[in-house]
Amino acid sequence: MSEGEAGTQADVIERLAPPYGPGLLVLVVGPSGAGKDTLIAYARARLEGRADICFARRRITRPTDATENHVSLDDAAFARELAQGCFPLHWQANGLSYALGEEVVQEIAAGRIVVANGSRAALAEARARFARLKVVHVTAPPELLAARIAARGRESAEDVLARLKREPALDAPPDLTVLNVGAVETAGAALADFLERLG
Repeated sequence: MSEGEAGTQADVIERLAPPYGPGLLVLVVGPSGAGKDTLIAYARARLEGRADICFARRRITRPTDATENHVSLDDAAFARELAQGCFPLHWQANGLSYALGEEVVQEIAAGRIVVANGSRAALAEARARFARLKVVHVTAPPELLAARIAARGRESAEDVLARLKREPALDAPPDLTVLNVGAVETAGAALADFLERLG
């Protein structure tokens, strides 16, 4: 990304200063392995015709893969864009850096609903920076979480256990809790139904 493009991103965020509105940010949070990306993908497909509902692409310091359609940044690029004020919300988890991009601010300024895979550790900051916020908590039993994380093949068994132990708590009761233990269609429909009711 050129310096000019980064400047444009930062200009958008500065011009549309927090608390960002009048649209709504929906953060889907929960422990690793809960299936957040899977349920978000299901809801995106079901709500494809809804112009008022958008799904954010996160910036992550991790190479792209099949698990999530994100924008991959290396550590230096992430730090540079963070210093330039290009991210309306950012956080760190499990040794990686995550952020939402300036398009989230633009969609919310246009009055739309933006759905993003978020972090419980970033909820307090999100409440301060966005005028309207809804929280969806996706969860599953610990043994199922561990099995799903291990199936990704990115971490050792010890790393999986350590990841589950350091998961942060919610800062307040969520607007929706989804127990993702059965068919994707069941939990995905719960998320999609909730989003439909927000419009």
